[in-house]
Amino acid sequence: MFEEALMEKIEVCNEILKDCRSELYLNLRFLDVALNSLAPEPSMALGKTATDGKVFRYNPEFLIEQYRIGNVPVNRCYLHSILHCLFGHVWNLPEPEEEMLWDLSCDIATEYVLDGLALRCLRNPPRPYRRAVYDGLLKKISVIHGEGVFRLLKQAEPDLRILARMIQEFAVDGHELWQKKDRGPKSPLEQQNRWKDIRDRMETELETFSKEAAEDSKGLAEQIHIENRERYDYREFLRKFCVLKEELQVDLDSFDYIFYNYGMELYGNMPLIEHQETREVQKIEDFVIVIDTSMSCKASLVQKFLEETYSILSQSESFYRRFCIHILQCDERVQSDIVIENQRQLAAYMEQFQVKGMGGTDFRPAFEYVNLLLAKKTFRKLRGLIYFTDGYGRFPLKKPAYDTAFVFFREDYQDVDVPPWAIKLILDQEELYIK
Repeated sequence: MFEEALMEKIEVCNEILKDCRSELYLNLRFLDVALNSLAPEPSMALGKTATDGKVFRYNPEFLIEQYRIGNVPVNRCYLHSILHCLFGHVWNLPEPEEEMLWDLSCDIATEYVLDGLALRCLRNPPRPYRRAVYDGLLKKISVIHGEGVFRLLKQAEPDLRILARMIQEFAVDGHELWQKKDRGPKSPLEQQNRWKDIRDRMETELETFSKEAAEDSKGLAEQIHIENRERYDYREFLRKFCVLKEELQVDLDSFDYIFYNYGMELYGNMPLIEHQETREVQKIEDFVIVIDTSMSCKASLVQKFLEETYSILSQSESFYRRFCIHILQCDERVQSDIVIENQRQLAAYMEQFQVKGMGGTDFRPAFEYVNLLLAKKTFRKLRGLIYFTDGYGRFPLKKPAYDTAFVFFREDYQDVDVPPWAIKLILDQEELYIK
């Protein structure tokens, strides 16, 4: 008898979810593939609903109870899980002690998108507390997204009472199926790539064919854009400016012990092969770092950029025994030029660093100054120049004789046009941290 009643409930739930997907599709056609990418799966072990990116697992009694309230709670619950998958929340691997903050951050970001969709099938006017949370976050970040909210919560270190209140307000589904560091192997890459493909398609459609829909769902479009941005490893980026050069040291990687031992056995003390006395290594020799100290660049970001750059460059294997790094501060003119020739000087500069300038932004004076140093033969061999800026300035018209990269820190994630001869790197605050 119990099994028959359960099967009836499951059939009812299947019809509820079918109607839910149809209603959402009629209002959000660019979500067509996403809405049909989770297979319904009943489970009496769950209290509410959950997803792992492959199935939408639900408690039949919970789903039917939500439907008795109306179609809006069901629609929001289902789309909430879809958005978790679209934004990649399911496959993030936080530290075990940070799981609660990450789960809450993802719920806030997802509910913010749902509250921003002006659709009758999703309409549930935000309560004053929820609006206050959104307003507080928007004062600190321009786009409410999972990573940004997570960073702010970590910095704020709210007490358990505040966290409990926020969880009560924003939690919709369970996250027990999400991939966590202490819960088995990493999710299949194909599954993550499938949702990435859906994200890419959605972004293209919102930018080309559904501009009106993108305006009506601005929060969703912004988060899709954030998740689709290319992720960068700043350490690997800096290695592109290293010089490939032979250095006098034994190259054990190219040594063949078989021929060495055979020669020693055959001739007594004459190996057939010896260690190579030189090997190719990648190290930094001459380098220029330019810091944009205009009013639009935050001093805290400048400090963080230098700290992380120093963290990479101060590793002993990154340098030749002799090297020369010019650190320029420049707004509309070059304000200072500090020459660093060893790690001790670099450490001292970091301790005494102060921003100089805070005027307008013009990139050209820095390049003119470096070209002047080149004419004076100040550098042995200039490998490249990295310019840390927010992107608002005038670029040189002529390509310099050295590699150039502009590193942008942009919290709004808008694209920045650079000359075709320059390398562009856009970082957010997390990507400035060395993993």
